Amino acid sequence: MKLSKAVSQKILKICDEKNLSINKLATICCVTQSTIQGLIQEKPESPKLATITKICEGLGITLEEFFADPLFDDIERNDK
Repeated sequence: MKLSKAVSQKILKICDEKNLSINKLATICCVTQSTIQGLIQEKPESPKLATITKICEGLGITLEEFFADPLFDDIERNDK
């Protein structure tokens, strides 16, 4: 699985678990709704770690907690 797809699925999973809309997640994390929507639509192909860090800070989780998911076990490199 590509990193962008795994990040997209993880964000949707978190929103579902916490009963958050994309707009509410964006507000909590101090990022634009279009940024969150872009991640969900797998654009950019290589999500920025800084953006994922903001999402984690807004949700009160660590990067380790975000990436500790089987979704990230077999990530395909984008530069192959």
